[in-house]
Amino acid sequence: MEARVLRVLDEHGLTYETMPCDPLLADTAAFCEHYGVALEDSANAIVVVGKSEPRRYACCVVLATTRLDVNGVVRRKLGAKKASFASADETLGLTGMMIGGVTPVGLPSDMPVWVDARTMERERVVIGGGNRSLKLLVPPSVFEALPNTEIVPDLAKEA
Repeated sequence: MEARVLRVLDEHGLTYETMPCDPLLADTAAFCEHYGVALEDSANAIVVVGKSEPRRYACCVVLATTRLDVNGVVRRKLGAKKASFASADETLGLTGMMIGGVTPVGLPSDMPVWVDARTMERERVVIGGGNRSLKLLVPPSVFEALPNTEIVPDLAKEA
């Protein structure tokens, strides 16, 4: 998965730096504390699911200092009566990535990517690298270059 993610970035000519990490420290809070990254400079990619049939999925990108508005904005955008985080098994099956390594880069072409507008205000953010042993430091402009991506105001709420 890591190779695919880096290939997509390279094919689009996007700027990034790799940040290898201990897989046991891949979860955001542990990563930021251990590697000295500010939470406000870290963005989480979270796969969500609308519970209506047919089930719809999307990948949401929000700063680590915010909470994804699953029951409001996400639910409405999915056109569902209920929405939730996709399970670890669903996330792995849909993306090929484990929780803690999910990235919006290189996702299946039919999966929408919604990026909270606050993320675009940062100079650079750390995102998953496709597995739990790699993070990527990217300018937010990377998100605008990804296919099927929409910048969404208030996708997240302040934590």
